Order: sequence, then structure tokens, then C-alpha cells
Amino acid sequence: MAASKKAVLGPLVGAVDQGTSSTRFLVFNSKTAELLSHHQVEIKQEFPREGWVEQDPKEILHSVYECIEKTCEKLGQLNIDISNIKAIGVSNQRETTVVWDKITGEPLYNAVVWLDLRTQSTVESLSKRIPGNNNFVKSKTGLPLSTYFSAVKLRWLLDNVRKVQKAVEEKRALFGTIDSWLIWSLTGGVNGGVHCTDVTNASRTMLFNIHSLEWDKQLCEFFGIPMEILPNVRSSSEIYGLMKAGALEGVPISGCLGDQSAALVGQMCFQIGQAKNTYGTGCFLLCNTGHKCVFSDHGLLTTVAYKLGRDKPVYYALEGSVAIAGAVIRWLRDNLGIIKTSEEIEKLAKEVGTSYGCYFVPAFSGLYAPYWEPSARGIICGLTQFTNKCHIAFAALEAVCFQTREILDAMNRDCGIPLSHLQVDGGMTSNKILMQLQADILYIPVESEIRYSTWKKAVMKSMGWVTTQSPESGIP
Repeated sequence: MAASKKAVLGPLVGAVDQGTSSTRFLVFNSKTAELLSHHQVEIKQEFPREGWVEQDPKEILHSVYECIEKTCEKLGQLNIDISNIKAIGVSNQRETTVVWDKITGEPLYNAVVWLDLRTQSTVESLSKRIPGNNNFVKSKTGLPLSTYFSAVKLRWLLDNVRKVQKAVEEKRALFGTIDSWLIWSLTGGVNGGVHCTDVTNASRTMLFNIHSLEWDKQLCEFFGIPMEILPNVRSSSEIYGLMKAGALEGVPISGCLGDQSAALVGQMCFQIGQAKNTYGTGCFLLCNTGHKCVFSDHGLLTTVAYKLGRDKPVYYALEGSVAIAGAVIRWLRDNLGIIKTSEEIEKLAKEVGTSYGCYFVPAFSGLYAPYWEPSARGIICGLTQFTNKCHIAFAALEAVCFQTREILDAMNRDCGIPLSHLQVDGGMTSNKILMQLQADILYIPVESEIRYSTWKKAVMKSMGWVTTQSPESGIP
């Protein structure tokens, strides 16, 4: 019986999903796309100073190995032969920046996470050098100059971390986003590891020309980045190298997509105008714009959606990025302690069924799309003596929906065709109240309009909170 089961399964595909909050490894039947087994591990985030967000690159790598080993054990218990796993793909949190030593294999500093704000003064001094009539950074990259993207994080590391400076001088340094760090390590590291990235991750560094699909000399000079530390750019679907250790040694790593592009592909949004929204640590709405770079007039990003093979055409997307979505639930759990598990928020919100006039703007890392306002900070307003933790929980969920509504409105204005259908995924979609609220806020014309306009008022109040010289910010 077991033998026939193995025979039926045929080729299997493994997927590393390295997100901001957790790492997962999943194994699918390649014929039916059925999920056969998976394992997930939560990742620590470190906040060494206000506005700083870091992770340990070695912990991230270890979590990947742990998830692979545990998933393979589970498959063994199900009597599924792991030698059927024929390929592995990597999907990852984007923009998070790692610099490591190619001789020792050691990271030279913690990974600086996409949410990190320490580069605000770097951004301000760089933006003074962009000519007003020719924003070559935006026209080449599709991105506004912001703390969000890798180039400014890398610039900060080069300016502030002696170990990084020394390794660059001695030609020992390699830079990469999380995909590059993982692929280099998994394919052998110091023993012949492959230093590469794919077009989707490269398009989030601010060093990559999204038209020519190459690292851009002018951008590298502008940010002062030595080009020899950059990974080779490949398509999202080709063999980069073979696994060199662990249960899946010898299996080719043959796919790489930044997590939001991976979600767009996973939701089969291959037609122009198809869109998906992922509710993870942040919220990311992507709309496929086909072979054409569509530039936004309403605060959205232009990004590479995918390129599924060396000789295949590139597809682009418009993206609305919201920094804080699931992270607000984690904050209510870890910082305020009003819930013990993330799942409890649904119970609290259900108890009251309304925020009772309380509004939450979780601008912990400034505001991303459509505002790109780094001076904003989180506020909870509309509080009365009647407000309790249930109302705050409800307001937190509502905040995620309002932020999605803002980027959907921007997308509709840019595309000229209102999106009639939204695919959703991500950890928060299991929250039924959140999904119902989202449907209400996007489609019910009257009752939600008043709440939405009050939310916009709250957003305005959150802005201009921080000045550059803020003494407690700890930014050099």
C-alpha cells in the first residue's frame, strides 16, 4: 500500500518561505498543487534603538534548515519518500539587507530589516542631491527615495560599521537581500556558494534599472555602492545551484521570488489588471500591469512582478505597500500584553463589534503608500472613558482595512479601471472579522464612508510627529 502511495505522488516541490515574522518550508505535489506537509518557526526581531529593526542572519538561516529537516521528518511519518522532492524555490521578505564575509561566511552586522528607520537622515541628505526636474532614481527604479529600500540601508552600513567598511576595502564583502544570503549559504557558502538574486528582489534595492534589468552604474555611484559586492541578477525561474547540506542535499534551487511577487504568481494573477492583497507583517497590494512599466501619480510603486525563465519576458506590477498590518497584532501581544496569542484579537473584536469611535493609525515606521511620510508615528485617538481593550483590538483590525482601502483607491485612480475583484492571502486572512470588515470597507458605500473619512482625519494627525533632530531617536 505504502509503495503504491509513493508511486502516485510523483515529483514534489519544496518551497522556502522566509518572512519577516516567521520561516516556513512547504512541500507540494507538483501535479495537483496539494500541500503535503510543512513546518513553521517564528523569527525574533530586535529593536536595539527606537526606530531600529534588526534580525540575526544566522538565526534566519538556521530556521530554514530547521524547517526543512522537520518537514522531511513529517513526510517520512506520512510514508512519503523525500527523494521525490525534485526542486526547491525560495520566497523571502524583501529589502532586508545583509552584508557578509565571503571568506569566513560570517555576517558582518545584523540584517537591517525593511521596516527599519535609522536611515532617515541618510535619505534626507541624498534627496537634496536629486535634481528637481529629473528624479532619475524614481524613473530608473520605480521607487521613491525612502528608508524602506536596501540601497540606503547599505549606505548606512558602509558609513557606520567599521567591519563592513574593512571587508569592502579588502574585497571580502558580499551584499544581498535575504534571498541572496540564503541561496549563497544553501549552495555551499564559503565552498562555492552562488551569489545571486532574482529580478524581483533586485528591483527593491534602488540600485537596479527596471527597464534594462541590470544594476545601474549611475545609481550605484549616487548611493556610493561598490558594484563588485552586488549579486548576479537572474530570472525568477532557473537553476541557481544545488543544496549542499541537510536532508535535501543535491536538490536544485530553481526558483526565487520576493514574497509579494510570489503571492501574485501563487494567486495566478497572470492577466493584466489582476490583483492580490497579502495580509502579513505589512500589507501589500499588487496589480499586474503586463510588459509595461506603469508609473503612479498616487504614491504607488512600480516594481518587477516576475520573469519566469531566462528567455521569458518580464512582467511588471503596481504595488501599494503598507508597513504595518499583522505587526500591529504582534505589538498588541508583545508590547501591550492585551492578548496572549495573535488569534485572540478576533475574540476581543467580536465582543464589541465596533471600535466605538476609536481610531488606530499604526504608523510605527512612518507611513508608506500612498503618503511616503517618514515623520508619521502611531496614534490611537477618539478615546473616551468607555473605551476598553476590545475597542482598541477592533480599531487595530479596522486600521488594516482602511490602509488597504487607501491603496486600492490609489490603484483605481492610476489604472483608470476599478478593481472589481481582490484575491487575498497571508496569515491574517484566517481572521473572519478582518475579512468581513475588509469587504464592508471596500464595498459598502454609506456607513463605511463616514468611518473612512474619520480615519483619514486620524492619519493627518499622525504626520509631522517626528523632527530629524528628535533626541530620543538614536539616529546618528
